[in-house]
Amino acid sequence: MKGSKKMYKRKRFVIPVVILLLLIIVRAFLPYFVKNYVNDVLANIPGYYGQVDDIDISLIRGAYVIDNLYLNKVDAGSQVPFLDFKKTDISIEWKSLFKGRIVSEIIMTRPKVTYIFEDQKKEKADDPNLEDWTKALTDLVPIDINTLQVNNGKAAFVQLSADPNIDLHFDQIDLTAQNLSNVVSTDQKLPSVLNASAVSIGQGAVKLEGKMNLIKTIPDMDLSFSLENANARSLNDFTNHYAGIDFKNGNYNLYSEVAIADGFLKGYIKPMLVDAELIGKEDGFLETLWEGFVGFFKFVLKNHKNNTLATKVPLEGDLTDVQSDVWATIFNIFENAWINAFKGMTDDSINFEDAQKAAEK
Repeated sequence: MKGSKKMYKRKRFVIPVVILLLLIIVRAFLPYFVKNYVNDVLANIPGYYGQVDDIDISLIRGAYVIDNLYLNKVDAGSQVPFLDFKKTDISIEWKSLFKGRIVSEIIMTRPKVTYIFEDQKKEKADDPNLEDWTKALTDLVPIDINTLQVNNGKAAFVQLSADPNIDLHFDQIDLTAQNLSNVVSTDQKLPSVLNASAVSIGQGAVKLEGKMNLIKTIPDMDLSFSLENANARSLNDFTNHYAGIDFKNGNYNLYSEVAIADGFLKGYIKPMLVDAELIGKEDGFLETLWEGFVGFFKFVLKNHKNNTLATKVPLEGDLTDVQSDVWATIFNIFENAWINAFKGMTDDSINFEDAQKAAEK
């Protein structure tokens, strides 16, 4: 009888110790297994290669942190990663648990997306072996994403074959997207909220805001975008390469509104040049002649009261075949110059209901 009691006490002591040791072992090796899993996912994206440096596990928060994730094309001519994410924190969104939903939130710190024109143009859209890399990255998150936060990100378009190289980029990107999985049920057709800000090339102030419904196969959305007071000289590498002109001074603004309903898009893009001057002193004779020719038409077509050259490009159509109205774009140049100057702001002329009505037609 005494022996059985001692055996019972020993078991009562040993079992918790064994469980504790097993938990410690699992905790110690879990980052290793997760890292191997993530690297395996990245290594098996057709046409791409990538890896992560390290993964930290936080069982208490229900989270894991990915350090230094990068992804690039296999046949990329440059060594600049397509994706370079310094830190990605993926965790359970605890506040949603009280609403009966298990979803995740992602906080990305200093993520960088660099689109190298020469690398990416090699991709064939009809190649059946190429997989959508965004789906592979989404697979790294075991549960639906409800909140996405980006801190101090960067997105760049680079063309290395241009002389000098073209580098169009957005720095200091801060983005917050909430209720992506519709945890907070509302009567609104677009329950998810998006807000973002950034600094463009030429130190322009960028804002993006709107609402979405990502639950649908083709997401619905209503977005507005503005880029204001950027130095026009920052575009010289781009405009000189493609149009043979460069700016001596001036600013540029860009405004846009886009609504998508049931796969149908309706919106516009409104570019504006303010106090812009062409022809620099360093230009050669032929370049000066061409810029003088362009400058003459700019002089004729600009609004002299506020010294702006602007137009408004309407966009409408199915997402597989979005059309712009060329004649409306040309007319809008003359409207800004001679009839009524465009305002430096979004027009609030496009909303989700407009896209819905157009989709029904």
